[in-house]
Amino acid sequence: MKGKTIALFTALLFLTGVWLFFWAGESSSQEGKIGYVDSMRLRTEFKEFQDAQAEFDKDVQVWQEEIGDLERTIDSLKEDMERTRLLLSEAKRKEKEENLENQELEYQRLTNDVFGPGGRAEKRNAELTRPILEKINQVLEKIAVEENYVMIFDSVNGNIAYAKTGLDLTDLVLEELNRLE
Repeated sequence: MKGKTIALFTALLFLTGVWLFFWAGESSSQEGKIGYVDSMRLRTEFKEFQDAQAEFDKDVQVWQEEIGDLERTIDSLKEDMERTRLLLSEAKRKEKEENLENQELEYQRLTNDVFGPGGRAEKRNAELTRPILEKINQVLEKIAVEENYVMIFDSVNGNIAYAKTGLDLTDLVLEELNRLE
């Protein structure tokens, strides 16, 4: 374990040195600029994003109402069970318990189907924002090329919004990581 840690640290030092070497070579030969964008401002100030967000919010409200209706049904079934528990026959009580259990399972299924990973909300959000993000990426690339930016960061989350392909060290990092195994 200790040997792998030292090897990983050495590899990271090497990669940092390689990155600095390529970065210095790239920036000195082309004198490119580095910039950033504020993706939150794009989301709040770009009309298409505002429209997409409003449409998404309407969809979410419909889904929340659907889930809320089911939740109220479950609450009503629980109250009814508590109120009539002593008056029901064993068979009728079991029937009501099964119905309640089925409603609770449906509630969990619906909630997960809508708001869980890969659910309707996530898919709908991607559907609404994908064309907008593609448009933004085209604009970023156009500005970068015309204004000689070699890299553009997103100030909100620190991601790279644009970078010249020659600056991408992913392949080199993967090669080095694979050598460590």
